[in-house]
Amino acid sequence: MMDHSIDVIELEMAILVRRLVSMTTYRKIGNLDRSAYLLLHQIASHGSAGVKALSDEFHLDISTVSRQAAALEQKGYVKRIPDPVDGRAYSLEMTDMGEEVLNENKQARQESIGKMLSAWSDGERVIFGELLRKFNAAIHEEIPE
Repeated sequence: MMDHSIDVIELEMAILVRRLVSMTTYRKIGNLDRSAYLLLHQIASHGSAGVKALSDEFHLDISTVSRQAAALEQKGYVKRIPDPVDGRAYSLEMTDMGEEVLNENKQARQESIGKMLSAWSDGERVIFGELLRKFNAAIHEEIPE
């Protein structure tokens, strides 16, 4: 027999995913889509990175990340830095404009989440954040290489 807590978690996750999809479809937060936001955030947090490293981090095909990176480069949010050893390879580095757009979007997202959690105590928000980080790490470990 399945643990009741797993039953509740499974249903609540299905509802959460449905609501998040609806929320981003009908009420976009900021002007970056999720993939652009995550790529910019990764580069801002960990420094310049190549497309292969980014595709490995997000478990995406290199061609997918390459298209996303090209769109970010076209908008002026990142720039290519040639690899001094391999002339064909390059890393992506955040531009000042990219940093500004990322910070604006991050603030808009945090304000939106802050409103949703305004009735929660500081302790509840801390616990939720810790558990969400732990859950995301567990998901990351389950994704096949």
